[in-house]
Amino acid sequence: MFNKSTDQTTPPSGSGPTRPSNVKSVFASDLKITGEITSLGDIEMMGEVDGNISARTVIIGSEGRMTGTVTAETVEVRGKMAGQIAAGTFTLRAAAQVAADVDYGNLVIESGSQIEGHFSRIKS
Repeated sequence: MFNKSTDQTTPPSGSGPTRPSNVKSVFASDLKITGEITSLGDIEMMGEVDGNISARTVIIGSEGRMTGTVTAETVEVRGKMAGQIAAGTFTLRAAAQVAADVDYGNLVIESGSQIEGHFSRIKS
């Protein structure tokens, strides 16, 4: 009656926890994070991060402040960023203030943005 035929403590092979890549995580403006952030989906940050972010898309909102390394297919900066960026597509919006070394595939810089650093185009 209460006999277990399988071990319930280990998941069946090939069925580990997965998360769809279309998930978006939003960090509120009152949030401050120090450390590593990794996501299979998108991250939009309005708060402050001191560390490293790796995701499919990273958007640093107008109130956002990032210090560290960002690695993503798409990076869009509206706020402040200092550190290193590796992106397939890198976009600086008009209010962006960036002091970073940037490796990019495609680059968009809007008038009014401030950038200081080194740019290297990724060769495909």
